[in-house]
Amino acid sequence: MENRLKKYSDIDVVRLFLNWLVSTLAIVIATYLVPAVHVSGFASAFVAALVLGVVNAFLRPVLIFLTLPINIISLGLFTFVINAFLVMLTSAAVPGFNVPSFGWALLFSFVLALVNAGMLLLRQDK
Repeated sequence: MENRLKKYSDIDVVRLFLNWLVSTLAIVIATYLVPAVHVSGFASAFVAALVLGVVNAFLRPVLIFLTLPINIISLGLFTFVINAFLVMLTSAAVPGFNVPSFGWALLFSFVLALVNAGMLLLRQDK
């Protein structure tokens, strides 16, 4: 039984690392598509993907819950504003990842969502 648990945990670690790598690639692609957002290198994009993932895991659900009435009224479009805020927070925390304004963060979060959706479709196509 312990060997089986170890085997599954190794697979989960590899899957987590691959998801992190895909998120990094999505950030790099979105950076090329949004001209004002700059990433100084792949290492900065790697750290930005990690920080954005952690922020999305812990802070995003709280913000979505707190803004639920606005989100319902806007039919979910306010989620893009929350995502832009989280991108700006990540930009402030990660050196080498620069988003100059909230408008660019909004555009970047929209492009990042599209790139992630496209990459998810490519992975499902197997």
